[in-house]
Amino acid sequence: MAATDKGFAPYHDPGLPPIVMPECSVERKLKGQKALVTGASSGIGKSIAVALGHAGADVVVNYSRDQKGADEAVAALQACGVRAYAQRADVASEDDVLAMFERARAEFGTIDILVANAGLQQDAPFDQMTLAQWNKVISVNLTGQFLCTRESVREFKRRGVKPEVSCAAGKIICVSSVHDVIPWAGHVNYAASKGGISMMMKSVAQEVAPFRIRVNAISPGAIRTPINMDAWQTPEAYAALMKLVPYKRIGETDDIARAAVWLASDDSDYITGATLYVDGGMTLYPGFETGG
Repeated sequence: MAATDKGFAPYHDPGLPPIVMPECSVERKLKGQKALVTGASSGIGKSIAVALGHAGADVVVNYSRDQKGADEAVAALQACGVRAYAQRADVASEDDVLAMFERARAEFGTIDILVANAGLQQDAPFDQMTLAQWNKVISVNLTGQFLCTRESVREFKRRGVKPEVSCAAGKIICVSSVHDVIPWAGHVNYAASKGGISMMMKSVAQEVAPFRIRVNAISPGAIRTPINMDAWQTPEAYAALMKLVPYKRIGETDDIARAAVWLASDDSDYITGATLYVDGGMTLYPGFETGG
């Protein structure tokens, strides 16, 4: 599902060729597999969920508040011939997560792929940040990924490898951010949560690799979504953003979705514990491109 289908007009630098995002692959690399995507009612999560469906997976579309967006994702998935349903759950609630996985097993029999994407921001200058703001972001962004990853690992260990489905017993993709390595003043709780995701992902990957469970992360850079319109919706804002992106274009949600399909497929079977930065070079310290 391309970002340009979401009802907001993109700004592109007129000095660059127009960006034409290809359709999701019709190659059914994930045929017969079952996926759960958290935070899948909008933005990056929605695009990932639909792309997994285009690749043949049946998908649980998790959402917290936006039922309309979740229902749209389910309709798009069903239109490409796979099974899907929307599941409301707060990923920071252990009870909600346990119930979500129980239903997934009842509906699909198992889960083969987890994309732990749900996240939020509650920004403030550090000396004005409240404990409630800190706890909310850590609980959703980091604890939520812990709970969903833990339940996935339990399911993958229970079931083991099914060679007719995949080389791996299960695949976990933690959606992080370039701010797992780039400090972000004014967003300390968010950056801390993403740094925590990085080390959690690597530690879990190390522990569960002998069970043929793969755990990786995708760290997006500047991606065009409605939540960050102020950063790209005018020529002036877009030009300022491009100072941080060596590749000189903003990312689209489809850029992340295609990376997720690849990491969930057997094409990446020997990759675990890795972070894939999908950021147009934002983590290449563009401020030093002229020698500092």
